[in-house]
Amino acid sequence: MSRKNIMLAGLVTAAFTAAILIFAWRPATHEIAEAPGQPQPQVEKTMKKNALTQDVEMTDRLNKVDVSRHLRTLISKSHDSSTSDVAVYARKLQQEHGYISMLMWIDFRTNKTMTFKSSLPKGSELEQKQLQKHLKSAKAAVKGHQSYESPTFIIGSEKYYFIAQRDQKGTTAVIALINQKVLGRVTDHQLKNLRLIPYPKEGKYHVESVHADTLRDMTVKTGHDNENASHYYENEIVVRFPNGHLTEAQLKDISRDIHCKMPRKLGYAYIFRSSDMNYTQLKPYFTNNWHPLYSEPHYMYLTNDKVNENTGGNLPPNDLLFSTYQWNLPAIETELGWQLSKGSNDVIVAVVDTGVQANHPDLEGKLLAGYNAITNESSPDDDVGHGTHVAGIIGALINNSEGVAGISWYNKILPVKALDSTGAGTTYSVAEGIIWAADNGAKVINLSLGNYADSQFLHDAIRYAYDRDIVIVSAAGNDNTERPGYPAAYPEVLAVAATNASAKKASFSNFGDYIDVTAPGESIASTYPDSQYAALSGTSMASPHVAALAGLVRSLNPDLSNTEVMKLMTDQAIDLGTPGQDKYYGWGQVDIFKTLQAAGGEDVPLQMWPQRVRQQLDHLIQRIKHNP
Repeated sequence: MSRKNIMLAGLVTAAFTAAILIFAWRPATHEIAEAPGQPQPQVEKTMKKNALTQDVEMTDRLNKVDVSRHLRTLISKSHDSSTSDVAVYARKLQQEHGYISMLMWIDFRTNKTMTFKSSLPKGSELEQKQLQKHLKSAKAAVKGHQSYESPTFIIGSEKYYFIAQRDQKGTTAVIALINQKVLGRVTDHQLKNLRLIPYPKEGKYHVESVHADTLRDMTVKTGHDNENASHYYENEIVVRFPNGHLTEAQLKDISRDIHCKMPRKLGYAYIFRSSDMNYTQLKPYFTNNWHPLYSEPHYMYLTNDKVNENTGGNLPPNDLLFSTYQWNLPAIETELGWQLSKGSNDVIVAVVDTGVQANHPDLEGKLLAGYNAITNESSPDDDVGHGTHVAGIIGALINNSEGVAGISWYNKILPVKALDSTGAGTTYSVAEGIIWAADNGAKVINLSLGNYADSQFLHDAIRYAYDRDIVIVSAAGNDNTERPGYPAAYPEVLAVAATNASAKKASFSNFGDYIDVTAPGESIASTYPDSQYAALSGTSMASPHVAALAGLVRSLNPDLSNTEVMKLMTDQAIDLGTPGQDKYYGWGQVDIFKTLQAAGGEDVPLQMWPQRVRQQLDHLIQRIKHNP
């Protein structure tokens, strides 16, 4: 027998043996966590308000720590630099951080003061007196060799505070006026994200709301009503025809009948917009005259919140906010996981969301050019904050002494803007974003968005990406409901629910039989627009933990298919609920170290042996074909 035949026979025998063993093997179970109940709407609202308050308070702490670091850096640079160099750095600091409303540098050696952006905010006479009072207190503090932080005060409609620091030698000091608009942005964001208010508002976007099961019209009056509602554009319809395409003559006939311009086509489906017919009129027209494979509303999807390569390897990371605020990374064994994989430039993780701040200092060098599915023209800039936060969880720079640490050191992030400035997007924009990411190199796609309507149009886009061997990860939603949310509930998607710091179900997290895994999702610190940081809660924050893990797995073992990567993550999850998969935790909370340990090297877990043997067989057969 030839050496090649011996190798082939050995692999076949190994595959047969592994199949027998895998059939008999059963994983050990873990401690059973108490299944959480579903609270009444008022109780749920109170829990969500508490989560919002916690996010705002933590965001305030994150940014005060970050501001203090910037001021210390400015002071240290002034020791060995000329006055002009200090001015250049101070102006650059303000340009990159627009929330620094005023910056004052004092040199006690020369009694020289430089003030940058010296025009203070205007307010009432009483507000101006209060501002001057705090500024005077800041100057007195640094003159007395003390630091200073004022209480928050209001000028007009904005909140501010003064912060002042002096170096240990007593030679220089810095005073800054900080605009706290980020707190208002986080509040507004989380009111929508945690569904504490009706969202989107009826009528503002020319949308209708329907019950997700019956498609009967309903009005969303409270945040809790979002649980049963799906929103769609009232004068549009999505249609897929049996033969896939329409002739020019057929398009003209339809345009005449329903009074529309040329429809948009994406993938397999068309979107028609009538000038005077609504969905309830369009639906029977297409059903009776064209017998489509499907026709459905054009749904809206909403956010589901609640670099230069860094080669350093010291653990823990020196990122400013890591040790104190990033509880989420140790919770899923991230640091141990980094010993096995830190990611790869070759494995791209797409973030289909609201865009990403391109020049955030903690994402420098990590972002690819991306795409804007809303305008089809401009860059995917983030005008909401959601996408920047998601991107930071995946890949904020590590060991750069700045802000937060991401989960991946090296995976590139592909930002795709599919949600507009309100945080909402259509089936078309989300589907286009998914397809564009699939066609432009993504190996993992994160979808921190959702709706309760099962759209065949969106499912087509999901299948398109899945058929191209892409791992698709999606947030389950924040309505604390068992109702399946989409795209998370599609079988091709890994559905992620949220846990808190106690490894319990987050109060807002959706649940159900479709949940695959959980990940941290309560008060997660990450990057935010205007080069700031914010703590947000939501399954939107849980999902990128899992997408980042998929990126690490595919970096460590590129031979694994998307289904194998997904199975690894579920198989190696830490079981938090009843043994096996349950509706609150899926298979459990993801564990980065265990998953990477199972994915890499020769230490292949038993349940992965059939796939590994099959891969080796395929590779061997290919080599035999090419080298007979």
